[in-house]
Amino acid sequence: MPITNTPFTKQQLLPQEEKLEVARQKSELFIGIPKETCHQERRICLTPDAVNSLTYHGHRVMIESGAGLSSSYTDKEYSDAGAEIMNDTKKVFSCPMILKVEPATTAEIAMMNPQTILISAIQLKTRKKKYFEALTKKKITALAFEYIKDEDGTYPAVKSLSEIAGTASILIAAELMITNEFGKGLLFGNITGVPPTDVVILGAGTVGEFAAKTAIGLGATVKVFDNSITKLRRLQNNLNQRIFTSTIQPKSLLKALRRCDVAIGAMRGKERCPVIVTETMVEHMKNGAVIVDVSIDTGGCFETSEVTSHEKPTFVKSNVLHYCVPNIPSRYSKTASLSISNIISPYLLQIADDGGIETAIRFDKGLKNGVYMYHGILTNAAIGDWFDLPNNDINLIVF
Repeated sequence: MPITNTPFTKQQLLPQEEKLEVARQKSELFIGIPKETCHQERRICLTPDAVNSLTYHGHRVMIESGAGLSSSYTDKEYSDAGAEIMNDTKKVFSCPMILKVEPATTAEIAMMNPQTILISAIQLKTRKKKYFEALTKKKITALAFEYIKDEDGTYPAVKSLSEIAGTASILIAAELMITNEFGKGLLFGNITGVPPTDVVILGAGTVGEFAAKTAIGLGATVKVFDNSITKLRRLQNNLNQRIFTSTIQPKSLLKALRRCDVAIGAMRGKERCPVIVTETMVEHMKNGAVIVDVSIDTGGCFETSEVTSHEKPTFVKSNVLHYCVPNIPSRYSKTASLSISNIISPYLLQIADDGGIETAIRFDKGLKNGVYMYHGILTNAAIGDWFDLPNNDINLIVF
């Protein structure tokens, strides 16, 4: 009986000879690092040491002149590390692989050659549909830092930048508490005979954990609120000590906020961060208390939060000082650049050893998870749903 309704031809259904995989050939990378044009972005993807490691392995790196200055790296340092310094932005964008911290703008995508590989952050909340359409038009393969997974299933880039943001939130609060236009002239910490600084942290993720570690290290009393008991338990285990933890209940939260000197917002949400602290709660806080809303990147978890900039970072509402700058790690550009560089450079060497991005993502699931655009085909279902764009499962394209 003839076989009908099959997607295969008669030829394909016949027994085939076995094909062995061709030995992997190492490939040489040619990486372009343009200067960041986005306002407030001071980081760079690769440090001179990382560039040196790549050039030592026979790869080419082209860096736009002045790209590392805001991270305190000079053109000479990059040149000594083996990079080619280029004044022509177009020339940098013509490299087969582009490394950026911020997502590329549509003007920058226009400068790229078709089939370019783009590795950058994606910052989904700030993207527009035309960004993905521009990538599709150029058949670009794009990877996002935020989506690359480690062997243990965590997101290394997100985690390390959250560690910086958590630690920084306490250091920023300490600066804001000193005597200035609005500060109360308090020293953050615990001095003999003086009541310690009282800190409330909303969220027990990585940002919350590192904020708690830093505050405890300075001697403050810390209260952490989160609706996940698992996260609170993990936080206490990681801190190696018992601190006040609680689920988010308006009555106990209000009581803690009324007494605190500093409140840190470190909540995360799927699409928008949940608003935990209402305007009325903020009105009940002490005069001169400090709010650092790290969650402002996804909307903020204080109702009174409004986006501010690194140039004018604070404002006062209900006699409470608010600091709501998105992208806090950019303030510590050298540390953040070192952190990103240490995560990205091993992947670049691995891509080269595997013989290119195609093979690398076939063998590394974590790296494959970072791909959201493959030769112009959108491969991330979440982005597809968000922007109502057609998307394919990468596992059906690369296997």
